[in-house]
Amino acid sequence: MSATTNAAVLQDDELLIERIFEAPPELVFEVWTTPEHLMRWWGPKDFVTTTFEQDFRVGGAYRACIRDDKGADHWMQGAYKEIVPAERIVMSFGWADGAMGVRDHTVTVTFGRLAGGRTLFSFHQTSFATVEARDSHIGGWNSLLDKLAGYLAKEA
Repeated sequence: MSATTNAAVLQDDELLIERIFEAPPELVFEVWTTPEHLMRWWGPKDFVTTTFEQDFRVGGAYRACIRDDKGADHWMQGAYKEIVPAERIVMSFGWADGAMGVRDHTVTVTFGRLAGGRTLFSFHQTSFATVEARDSHIGGWNSLLDKLAGYLAKEA
């Protein structure tokens, strides 16, 4: 399954990335929300997920650790603000150590239904303290979505 990318900047403190996945929204949602799946693809290229814990409900929290190719661990955490199965998730996101200028952002992911069993996936993150902080996340999130596309190809 291939995915296409279109990264667009809305405001200086916002990031929007859209992809078309060759998988139905129900599958993309499941793979995005289930720790057993997330452990296999979450994180940018050359990172592995060592921990993904979650209480997947509105008001519930998640905590994850990704390990880079030098062996350093990077912890992230957040809470779920809105969940509409196979349609939308709104959650907070932050690095537990405040790395990369991200402490408490809002991430909204949507799963739009397209013809042919495909999904229009939208990833929106706000608000960044600087344009540089925003831009530093474009490559990481796109790399993570590349891994998701590869994983979906195996699962469909």
